[in-house]
Amino acid sequence: MNPGLLTIGLTTLDIVAHPIDALTHTERAIIIEGIACTPAGTAGGAAMVAARLGVPTTIVGAVGDDMIGAFVRLGFEWVGIDTRLLATRPGETTSTTLLAVEGDGTRSSYHAVGAGGGATIDDAVAAAACASGFVHYASVGGRATDGGAGAELLRAAKAAGAVVTCDLIGPRRSALDELKLLLPHVDYFMPSAAEATFLSGIDDLAEAAELFRTLGAGACIIKNGSRGSYVSIGTERRRLPAHAIRPIDTTSCGDSYCAGFIAALAQGWPPLEACRFATATAALVAQGLGTLGKLESFAATEQAMRATALVEG
Repeated sequence: MNPGLLTIGLTTLDIVAHPIDALTHTERAIIIEGIACTPAGTAGGAAMVAARLGVPTTIVGAVGDDMIGAFVRLGFEWVGIDTRLLATRPGETTSTTLLAVEGDGTRSSYHAVGAGGGATIDDAVAAAACASGFVHYASVGGRATDGGAGAELLRAAKAAGAVVTCDLIGPRRSALDELKLLLPHVDYFMPSAAEATFLSGIDDLAEAAELFRTLGAGACIIKNGSRGSYVSIGTERRRLPAHAIRPIDTTSCGDSYCAGFIAALAQGWPPLEACRFATATAALVAQGLGTLGKLESFAATEQAMRATALVEG
């Protein structure tokens, strides 16, 4: 299988500061432990983590023609991501999120909307999707992808042999209508627990997962933070525990879980083991600041997966 990954969807810059336990309301500077500036977003964050894990990765998204956009592009290229399909939108700013993370890991988030949700699908994107081993679709709600364009792309990619994964971010109720078009072409649907509950109207994650599978998803993996994940793959139905860690910044954990899962599949791991590797990937990201956190490599992540204790119960 071609190990290459194409990620499609939201691209942002995250500015993360830790710890911010109170605002000073003065001009006096407070010394803190760290600040990270890094490309992020459901597509951008997954691309960053996948590339760090050794997956050849191409990003489909959009940035503005400002200095932040240039920084985001440079950040992708710094980890080896192919940015030829990352569009620059003239006259637009780049989507940016400011995150103030408290000492206990909770955070306040401030987002400036920009070009980040403007991923488009053209002939070059379609050709790249059909030539990729993996396509990670994170453009539900995209202004140029909803309504059939995204579904047609995934149909063609899957027909060409790609493994298709799908993630969400802050979906509206209308996202369920789009998912009805997309999910028949998705091998692994990977929402968060909050997103799964919101869209399905079902609190029980097992029941929510089955709903998404009846809508066409080949499998459903629901990410549930410190509670681990719920996995519905083939005939397998189980909950997988999270690792017992002290989280610093959990902002990109969902994106990193998706990327870790894809990276393990690309190495030939079976899906359930890939979920365990994804759990370890998210745990390493959570222990540092920004999209990459404490993530180093595939080998180091595998070692952490086998060495780090799991949450009991």
